[in-house]
Amino acid sequence: MAPSAMNQWTRSLSDVQPVPYWLDDPGRPRPEPALTTSETCDLLVVGGGYSGLWTALIAKERDPQRDVVLVEGREVGWAASGRNGGFCAASLTHGLPNGLTRWPDEIHKLQRMGDRNLDEIEAALARHGIDCDFERTGEIDVATEPYQARELRERHEETARQGLADGVEFLDADAVREQVDSPTFQAGLWDRRGVAMLNPAKLAWGLKRACVELGVRVYEHTPALTLKPYGPGMAVRTPYGRIRARRVALGTNIFPNLVRRVRSYTVPVYDYALMTEPLTAAQLDSIGWKNRQGLGDSANQFHYFRLSADNRILWGGYDAIYPYGGRVRAEYDDRPETYAKLAGHFFTCFPQLEGVRFSHAWGGAIDTCSRFSAFFGTAHQSKVAYAAGYTGLGVGATRFGAEVMLDLLAGERTELTELEMVRRKPLPFPPEPFAWTGIALTKWSLARADAQGGRRNLWLRTMDRLGLGFDS
Repeated sequence: MAPSAMNQWTRSLSDVQPVPYWLDDPGRPRPEPALTTSETCDLLVVGGGYSGLWTALIAKERDPQRDVVLVEGREVGWAASGRNGGFCAASLTHGLPNGLTRWPDEIHKLQRMGDRNLDEIEAALARHGIDCDFERTGEIDVATEPYQARELRERHEETARQGLADGVEFLDADAVREQVDSPTFQAGLWDRRGVAMLNPAKLAWGLKRACVELGVRVYEHTPALTLKPYGPGMAVRTPYGRIRARRVALGTNIFPNLVRRVRSYTVPVYDYALMTEPLTAAQLDSIGWKNRQGLGDSANQFHYFRLSADNRILWGGYDAIYPYGGRVRAEYDDRPETYAKLAGHFFTCFPQLEGVRFSHAWGGAIDTCSRFSAFFGTAHQSKVAYAAGYTGLGVGATRFGAEVMLDLLAGERTELTELEMVRRKPLPFPPEPFAWTGIALTKWSLARADAQGGRRNLWLRTMDRLGLGFDS
């Protein structure tokens, strides 16, 4: 990398604020007061991200008389739910290829459920008057290397043969650059209806408001410290109070699960993003992007990027940082060396945007599991349910996970609880130092594959055979 290029790219970061763009909003609602007394309820929801918010909301919609309490350790939406790229995908399986590999016998059903789930998200936003800049513009997976273009075409042909390509169009180099013009784009797959763009923080805040309006008692700055049986139900202790509940739903994702045996199934992987200043009309015209789709490239170490409502470009991904020991710490949310790398990649993709500055840069932890899509379960004689492991594609799938948890807590055999995806768990991660060594070797191997035409080495092929194939 030439020093002059590095200086050019790092200059674009001179005014950057190390805070999530979505959360840096003067319209941010005030937090609800912390719990300072003892409470009783029918259902206690732990966690104020999407997983917990959808669970509380759907619980009240199913039974308006149900007494529901939600506690959040800090503020609603402050963690992954307010830091992500705002891609709300229909996929419940972290993409169709992952679903085909893991649940081939259920994939048609899972696709239909995912499409229905996204429709129901859109309907809920309208029903509750949630304005979160929802745009169902779809997503284009783009190829930036010849082998990726071949793989995208082959994937489209295979999914079409299986009847799974409805609404998905293959774009050659000219067609994809007609949609968004980058000299690096060589092909694309456009999923026209299966992905929406939205403002993730506004979604979380809107869900909180809807919950409160339906009668959910929400307590922020109220971490759940312990979970223990209490008579016919469960008791949760908080710093200033206690809650007794008949049933408990855990939506804490990457944060230490109150059911200790669940903790080995997830590890934190830190992801980072940049947000540009608003683009001018001339800058927008130089790259096209009139249809406002989300985009992601097809490398193992991939980027995702999209336009915000005020025509900024969010540019994230590539680095996936696993801290030794799986620690979740605030200092990991900021990583200047990754921001510099991402800035260079941005201007390689869009050289016509030379001179654009970045206004915000941030990171956050993704709850990664070994099958890269959510897993579910119960504890304490089915009085407690949990969902975790969304691996970065939870904006939409958490609503599905909320329905799974509520069905499990009700003890019902439903279409959801009968799914193999729900009944079986992924492999847990090994203890240290084996987890760190395995993840580091996988990352090194993925980088080599990207540099060598996609050729996967023995380690990656072994991981694939074990069902542990991974991308960043």
